[in-house]
Amino acid sequence: MTTAGNATRTARSRILDTALALFYARGPRGVGVDTIIAESGVAKATFYKHFPRKDDLVLAYLDKVDNLWFGQLRAAARAAGGDPRDQLVGMFDALVTACRRQGYHGCAFINTAAEVDADTDVHARTVEHKTVVRAWVTDLAQRAGAQDPELLARQLTLLIDGGLSSGVLDADPSAAEAAKQAARALIDIACP
Repeated sequence: MTTAGNATRTARSRILDTALALFYARGPRGVGVDTIIAESGVAKATFYKHFPRKDDLVLAYLDKVDNLWFGQLRAAARAAGGDPRDQLVGMFDALVTACRRQGYHGCAFINTAAEVDADTDVHARTVEHKTVVRAWVTDLAQRAGAQDPELLARQLTLLIDGGLSSGVLDADPSAAEAAKQAARALIDIACP
């Protein structure tokens, strides 16, 4: 790759890394483009070359968060072992870890969805994330032998979302542990 190519990629990465930190801490509405430009150290023209609209940057931010968070959920599930029942419970370890992280501000998707109109690309991306996660959990629930995999997946993803929210609202990471215990009880009932 050329030096110019590396510089371009680096500028885009710096913009996105800056947006990740600022959007997560303050929400996309709480951070202006000028702040991102200043903190990422790029020229205004460079910023707009990579992200013609602020929504383009917000979508890229959500993609990055999706890769991070969904990756953490899947890794926590795999770490619980090969049994899908254990994986359904194990995914809550990602929630426990998230709620204990310094600078924790809840779910980036819920937070972003609360800031935007429902008829936007950004809102659609938040819904897409939740749909993909629920489909993955539904698949795990089906493999675990749940009588109604879709219902169990809905219940478990509601627990995850509630744990993410409670972890920030209550400023108490034990909410994630409580969600994990509730998940175990639901799984025991749903997967005889």
